[in-house]
Amino acid sequence: MNQPSDKALVPFVSVDNMMRLVHHVGIEQVLCDLAAYIEADFKRWELFDKTPRVASHSDVGVIELMPTSDGEAYGFKYVNGHPKNTSEGLQTVTAFGLLADVYTGYPVLLTEMTILTALRTAATSAMVAKYLAPKGADTMAMIGNGAQSEFQSLAMKAICGVTSVRLYDQDPAATEKCARNLDGTGLKVVRCTSPESAIEGAHILTTCTADKQCATILTDNMVGSGVHINAIGGDCPGKTELAPGILSRSDVFVEYPPQTRIEGEIQQMAPDFTVTEMWEVISGTKPGRRDNRQITLFDSVGFAIEDFSALRYIRDRIKDTDYFFDLDMLADPDDPRDLFGMLQRAAP
Repeated sequence: MNQPSDKALVPFVSVDNMMRLVHHVGIEQVLCDLAAYIEADFKRWELFDKTPRVASHSDVGVIELMPTSDGEAYGFKYVNGHPKNTSEGLQTVTAFGLLADVYTGYPVLLTEMTILTALRTAATSAMVAKYLAPKGADTMAMIGNGAQSEFQSLAMKAICGVTSVRLYDQDPAATEKCARNLDGTGLKVVRCTSPESAIEGAHILTTCTADKQCATILTDNMVGSGVHINAIGGDCPGKTELAPGILSRSDVFVEYPPQTRIEGEIQQMAPDFTVTEMWEVISGTKPGRRDNRQITLFDSVGFAIEDFSALRYIRDRIKDTDYFFDLDMLADPDDPRDLFGMLQRAAP
């Protein structure tokens, strides 16, 4: 059997190799590295192709494609969101992604992105909080203690200096799971029995629940001045977590308005509801937090450029390592015009 040529091979990062890479680098360092890559791409936001993700909705969840390009590389992520999956022993979110060379169209990386999406989501949250959270913020309320909660907590620790996390979930077993996983990380972990107790003394309020419904995790009277809200859970039509009154009192920051107005917390508001694009704050053209009494709200739904940044990071980080293996993924006939001949010569 003929061996594939180098042109046929695409580096593939499996789940096992992704985990090995994260342990080798250190999870907090990976989160910091990803935040730096994402921040760098937000600073060149205008270079990117931008489009809302292509979504296929069903009664039980959503499957999405998230593409973008900076003109030199092209990336996309396949991702699903199925809240009912956990009751069946499955992940709510799974994902994989691909990075390609625009000049040739050839893929240069294929990777798992279930773990990588959790890492990049947390890195994005903390990168944004660095700009928007009140000065000296050291306590975060983590409401929703599912698969994302530990990543969020460690990212806020590594990037924003958070030292204490107050946990709440309607399922006490989820809170125990999160607290157990954060043991030994240097974070002070407080188990709470209600959202109200979780936000006591917290400067950053992170909401990350999975129910596919218009829920009210935070009511208007729960949120006082001088906090930063990191709203992650609202990420598809009909799925929100915050009372509209909170949005009315907050300065709201988003990734890409055409997508966020469909999927985010601001789907509850008028189409002309004022928001600030986060890339403008990072580029220095719009203000972020102006004073300590302001309520800032990051209406995070996840955007393709963040995945592109994560793919760039993995491509760069696996060079000269054994954290990938080559897939025979691309046909490479001796004569580019003779694909049929290649097939014919491979007959047993």
